[in-house]
Amino acid sequence: MSTIRFLRTFVAVAEHGSFAAAAGHVALTQAAVSLQMRSLETELRRELFDRNGRVAVLNADGRALLPRARHLLALYDEMRLPQAQPEAMAGAVAVGAVVSVMGGLSHVVARMKRAYPALEVRLVGAKSIELAAMVESGELDAAILVEGAARMPGTLRWTPLYHEPLVAIAAQGSAGQDVREALAANPYLRFDRSQRTGMLVERALRRAHLRVNEFLELNSIEALVELVRQEVGVTVVPLLQRARWRNDAALRILPLLVNGEPVMRTIGMLERRDHGRGHVTGAIRTACAELFGGETA
Repeated sequence: MSTIRFLRTFVAVAEHGSFAAAAGHVALTQAAVSLQMRSLETELRRELFDRNGRVAVLNADGRALLPRARHLLALYDEMRLPQAQPEAMAGAVAVGAVVSVMGGLSHVVARMKRAYPALEVRLVGAKSIELAAMVESGELDAAILVEGAARMPGTLRWTPLYHEPLVAIAAQGSAGQDVREALAANPYLRFDRSQRTGMLVERALRRAHLRVNEFLELNSIEALVELVRQEVGVTVVPLLQRARWRNDAALRILPLLVNGEPVMRTIGMLERRDHGRGHVTGAIRTACAELFGGETA
């Protein structure tokens, strides 16, 4: 099936950045890769690359094709599995995660790989908004991310795994005995408001009528906490399940309450209903829920 071979080569070019780099990964010469890409463009009746001399990069049509090509190849690989073992822990699956989850997810996948050597899991780290789009487009089978407020398409399934309360984190010797005093007396280190966690923090601050002294904004929870350790300021972030901040002598964890209740960040798995690897993603989901202490598998 030449089209399948061409699509594999196309994905290799996209992932490795050039015809020459892809050639070694698909056991072809650079000329053969170029010829296959010309044939694929002819078959699809559109150009997929912008060519300038010996350099070829994906154009808009090529970028649009990439997630569909990956999805089609995954379906084809699934069709090739032995019919007698439809639920075998084998084959390829792509799973994404936000940075705060990736460490734990990597341990889960490493254990599964030792138990099931025929299982291939590709891990992708990104922001929640990006991961959700990758799952919806078919580039990922599933992703562990922060729950969003937008309505979810019927083609996707959301399973909550665990919850993390928002807290203020201040240096041990900094001013302020509670959240309100700490935020008023110290520079505020803000989490990126363009991301789901940052939006949740911003809504919580408004609902609690808390004023802050703006200083900087970063897209890294761990980086913000490290700046707090260095007495740069105070931050409001989720109390990560596997973090040891409560045992850190340099830090103070201050509860953030709205109307007397904690504000929770929900972490869960988003997956396509039709990806055909539900038994694999289900096993990953259950293992992650157990690892992070979640109540839902």
